[in-house]
Amino acid sequence: MIAAIGFGALIGILLGLLGGGGSILAVPALVYGAGLTLAAAVPTSLLVVGISSATALLPRLRAGLVQWRIAAIVGGTGATAAFAGAAVNRLLDPRLVLIGFAALMVVAGIRMLRDTGDSGGDCALPGGGVNWRGCLPRSVAAGLGVGFLTGLFGVGGGFLIIPALVLLLGLSMPVAVATSLVIIVVNSAAGFAAHAGDATIDYRIAAAFTLAAITSSLVAGRIAGRLPTERLQRAFAWLVFAIAAFVAVQAIVNPVTA
Repeated sequence: MIAAIGFGALIGILLGLLGGGGSILAVPALVYGAGLTLAAAVPTSLLVVGISSATALLPRLRAGLVQWRIAAIVGGTGATAAFAGAAVNRLLDPRLVLIGFAALMVVAGIRMLRDTGDSGGDCALPGGGVNWRGCLPRSVAAGLGVGFLTGLFGVGGGFLIIPALVLLLGLSMPVAVATSLVIIVVNSAAGFAAHAGDATIDYRIAAAFTLAAITSSLVAGRIAGRLPTERLQRAFAWLVFAIAAFVAVQAIVNPVTA
């Protein structure tokens, strides 16, 4: 229980500061920290991340940073793809899922180390408009990819959504962070619905994890604007590499049960 509270607080801090990233740590934390099976950890992770993201979204709503139409497209297509990812998850050995998860974490970490300066694009024209002819297919592609990974690995997808929104769609970092939280809530809800019947959820652990994540995300969200985002992303990238190595070694040496 203490481990669940500690990891929940860490995930909430990451969601509050970066608008994502916490979900990639939730499954390993629940499996290796709280002792859940992979089948139970995936839906529990999605439940915790979805609620925590909704909480972290509140201060961004007041600031008017969310691109609602893009969030609807990416989130809507992602929700559909999450069910396909969950179906594939059931066909794979848990060890392969965790090794794949570790590989995905490495990819995410590498992307975070790259420059994420505002680039502009079809979804964020200089005058503030949107070129939907170019933006729509990119938004759909981003939603399908992130949604599938949400269902497959039990992650909210913020660590992939933010680079996609900035680098592929051209949104500014503050707008990408706010919009990603909306998409994470939608994807997490869809992923939870797809996985909810796979295992019995320990709601005591889920509640402790969620409460800690909500509390820390609210505190972190208040100070997020005062901290250097790029430096935080780089620090988180190295943390992701460390967790990825741990997960890969554990998957090989001490595989979890389904």
